[in-house]
This record gives sequence, C-alpha cells and structure tokens, in this order.
Amino acid sequence: MANFLQALRKKVKVGVVGGSDFEKIQEQLGDDVVDRFDYVFPENGLVAYKDGQLLSKQSIQNHLGEELLQDLINYCLSYIAKLKLPRKRGTFIEFRNGMLNVCPVGRNCTQNERIEFYEFDKKEHIREKFVADLQRDFAGKGLTFSIGGQISFDVFPDGWDKRFCLGVVSKDGFKKIYFFGDKTMPVSWETQQASSKSSLGINLQQKSLLHAGPYAFAVLTKT
Repeated sequence: MANFLQALRKKVKVGVVGGSDFEKIQEQLGDDVVDRFDYVFPENGLVAYKDGQLLSKQSIQNHLGEELLQDLINYCLSYIAKLKLPRKRGTFIEFRNGMLNVCPVGRNCTQNERIEFYEFDKKEHIREKFVADLQRDFAGKGLTFSIGGQISFDVFPDGWDKRFCLGVVSKDGFKKIYFFGDKTMPVSWETQQASSKSSLGINLQQKSLLHAGPYAFAVLTKT
C-alpha cells in the first residue's frame, strides 16, 4: 500500500485526510508522513499540511463559543455516566482542534476491550442511539455527529467533516479528486465526502473503496 501510493505520487498529487490529530496520524502512518504525501489533513483538514509545511489551523472553541461547548461536553459526560457497558475506562471525551471525539468505553481501553465494545455496539447500537439523542437535543446548533472507527464518534461544526479539506486544495487548480475510503455508512465521514458535489467546482468521484483504516486517501488531478 505504502509503495503503491509513493509510486502514484510520480504521476499525480496524493493526500491523506483523517479525523485523528496530527500526533495520532504520525503514530499510525509514520513520523515522516508530511514528507510522504503532498497534502496531510489531520482532523478533517482543520489542520492542514502542504509539501511538508503547516498551512493552516482552525479552532472549534473559537467557532462554537464556550457556552455551547460546555453544554455539549456536560451532556455527553452525563449520558455516558448512565450507560451500562461491559467495560468503562478513561478519556471519554478527547478535545481536538476541530472536533470533540466522544468515546463511551473510554479511549484508554485495551485492544481487546476495544474489540469487545465494538461487538457489543453492533448488537446494542450504543453509538447510534447516543448520536440520535444528540441530534434531537442539539438540533439547530450547527453541529454534525459522525460515527467512525470502532469505539467513538466525532462532533464538529456543520461542514467541518472531511469535505473541509476541499477548501484548501480548491486554490491549487485541481479539476478532479478521486476519493478512497473504507466505510460508506450513512453517518460516516467517508459517505459525506464521497457524496459531496463540491460547491468549489471540484469534480469529486468515489472511484472505488480501499480499506485504509480510519483514513481516506485522495488522488488529485488537473486534467
């Protein structure tokens, strides 16, 4: 996979976009990730790197304001406190530049506990119910709730999903972006991205699906 993407860069520009912060992307894709991709978009592009250099960074607290942010955090913590799960560990909310990552089991869970929760969630739909309640109680607040991965979901301002990175690349003259993601659930980032008909005039195509863990890869062309 890594060799294929590097070979592809000889012909087109290649970017990677993920919901995780930059440190997590480095941990999973390598410390030199910004040198191995033309674009790197941690946190859906709220943090953006181009040609190895930091390009821009956004802030969820400045966008939402402290009052709404605290209402959201308090709601999630109260909701999680009432859940009965096979296990609960630590770090139930992870605060990132562009989003909140909400994890009912806690991000400090072990790999086995992660799998245990994932299987439990498939039967009990813990995250789906959680998101449905948030959508109801925070309707009209300009928030998107997106399930991804095995143990968590993300909360971010409307439009701050993986499509956000299109605003960065729109200035570079690309006519087509071929998007490769690993999930196409109705509430997943990958569906939001692949189904986007960009208002920026970029022709976004879901050419095929390529298993890439929590990340999505974009091939950008000027033809």
